[in-house]
Amino acid sequence: MDFSKLINGYSAKTCVMSVERFPDGTYGNIRIAAGNMAHCADMMNTMHRPFIPDSPYEEYFPENKNFEDFCYRSAFMGQLLHSYVRLPQMGLWLNMFLLPLESDEPNKGYCIYSYDVTPNVDLEQRASLSADTSSAVIKTCIKLRGADDLHNTFNEVIEDIRKICDSDHCCILLFNKEERSCENFCEAIKYGCGMLPMDRYLDEEFFEIVQTCDDTLGDSTCIIIKDQQDMDWLRSINPVWHDLLVNTGIKSIVLFPLRYNGRTIGYIWSLNFNIENTVKIKETLELTTFFLASEIANYQLMKKLEMLSSVDMLTGVNNRNTMNNNVDEIVEGKRKMKFPYSVVFADLNGLKRVNDEEGHIAGDQLLKNAAAILRGVFYDGEVYRAGGDEFMVLADGLDETEIEARVKQLIDQAANTRNVHFAVGTCAVNKGDDIRSAMHIADERMYADKNAYYEQHPERKYR
Repeated sequence: MDFSKLINGYSAKTCVMSVERFPDGTYGNIRIAAGNMAHCADMMNTMHRPFIPDSPYEEYFPENKNFEDFCYRSAFMGQLLHSYVRLPQMGLWLNMFLLPLESDEPNKGYCIYSYDVTPNVDLEQRASLSADTSSAVIKTCIKLRGADDLHNTFNEVIEDIRKICDSDHCCILLFNKEERSCENFCEAIKYGCGMLPMDRYLDEEFFEIVQTCDDTLGDSTCIIIKDQQDMDWLRSINPVWHDLLVNTGIKSIVLFPLRYNGRTIGYIWSLNFNIENTVKIKETLELTTFFLASEIANYQLMKKLEMLSSVDMLTGVNNRNTMNNNVDEIVEGKRKMKFPYSVVFADLNGLKRVNDEEGHIAGDQLLKNAAAILRGVFYDGEVYRAGGDEFMVLADGLDETEIEARVKQLIDQAANTRNVHFAVGTCAVNKGDDIRSAMHIADERMYADKNAYYEQHPERKYR
């Protein structure tokens, strides 16, 4: 079949793709049967060698399972397809059109592939979606933009996406390579499907599998496994991941990375989805993930700023700002405590001496060690760095007897260190008592204990 006259009428880079079909309905070799002048010139410019008709496509284009699926759909299912995608490994944007061609060969189909590659995104092409897809993406954006509680809204959004995919399970998994951790950010599970929550799988072994996702993606924007042929491909490049899917009863999966500022912050996937809607699902998620990644990155930034404003960065315990806010909420009745509870003030003895004689690095380490002991003893309470060398603890549900036992543990554990010495004052708070009065009493008792310590060790006060 002579395609030259047909495609040479195209000014854009255009070629004819041939797709081999086996009797079982799967596809085999995909070749570039012919190319127009613009395509041949592009091959010389990018591959630095002439184009040879009827060559395997992977000799000239990046091997890509999604591209192969598009060629098959166009050549044998008669679908007119358009996609505008980013090629992440190359840092380029690909605008592609596929049109079916008639074939007189029963086991070989053809389609016209017209394409253009640019270094920068074309926003008009990025927004050129079908009405159904546009509606779904806009709905997601409106929900996220108007959210008072973003995390709960994401649970609604992921359920919407699950319904679009008509899948058993949909999940957003956040990924932190530096901390070697995965977080199940949100998920939706179809009632009665038998799927288990993602938290059941989050361990070190699962993290190692997730680490391989970007390598498995390669030049693709997503991974779509919809049939046995795709499963066989996955087994050939990532057998561990393949075995996990098979062993958990997963027959199909569509997975997209969530990338922000060139960094992968997580993944979204849909399991056992409706494969008849593969193209629509891919189109919808391709753009939706762009907005999801942006919102999640902003959410993570806000959480980090919130943490920075509430946590003492040296010791890792709550800071004075958080302490004051929590005390105010207790006084105003916004926060309920379990009566009786106790207030503990603990001050480090000898910090000035350590700073003067050993340096401030040693002094900082002393504060860290002290905070670690406090957190260990008051594991069920809240530890605050009130300022300098002073800490406060709110011990919910502990009466005077129980708090005395905890203070003894605190003193005993400090005694096993080289230089941690606490001055401690406590006061139990019963129903009707004022927490601020209890704080004042505990503070006075702590200073009395501190003065007694320095009377016994006067050399440690002034050195």
